Amino acid sequence: MSTTADKVWAVGRPTIGTAVTLGGRLKVYGKERVPMTGGLVIASNHFHWVDPPALGAACPRTIYYMAKVEAHRVPGLGAVIRAFGTFPVRRGESDRDAVRTMRGIVRDGFALGLFAEGTRQKSGVPGDIQPGAAMVALQEDVPVIPVAIHGTQTWKPGNFHPISLAWGEPIRFEGLPKGGKGYKEASAALQTKILGLFDFLVEMHALGRPEAVPPA
Repeated sequence: MSTTADKVWAVGRPTIGTAVTLGGRLKVYGKERVPMTGGLVIASNHFHWVDPPALGAACPRTIYYMAKVEAHRVPGLGAVIRAFGTFPVRRGESDRDAVRTMRGIVRDGFALGLFAEGTRQKSGVPGDIQPGAAMVALQEDVPVIPVAIHGTQTWKPGNFHPISLAWGEPIRFEGLPKGGKGYKEASAALQTKILGLFDFLVEMHALGRPEAVPPA
């Protein structure tokens, strides 16, 4: 991948990242769990457009996000997200170019960011995990780090509702087959991890967000 994205992130993290951190009173649990080198899949739940910058602010590494092709076509927005290294995917169909890009990112030692449900959830709780994160991890033999975001369900610019994010421990799906059965089993395991982290954040919010260690 180009170092251009790293340079844009170096500017974006102290500007956009700081704005999100302050505007959402962002609290991060388990940041030390993020491996600083090597290919990695970051798999998070997704409620709101503020999730990508919040996750970016909470991550010590450059994240190469995947976003629906429609977002890339929005004037202004498309250019901005591409500058951050975001690449397009055609939802609802097999997109071999996107799959090749995902696998290439982690193969080259970078961090791939996926909102693993495939779309924003309107219910206020995490939804079903799609197989993309598991597929990349199994095919390229890299770890997945589960992430949960809570608070963005009700966040709007200016309301200062608190946003919290919890990192799980990196996991590998050793022994699972590289195919549909393996992807399904790995996705179910990943969903369990994300739900556990989400429940932890719900509890932390109820307690006033004290310092704590999130579940592995």
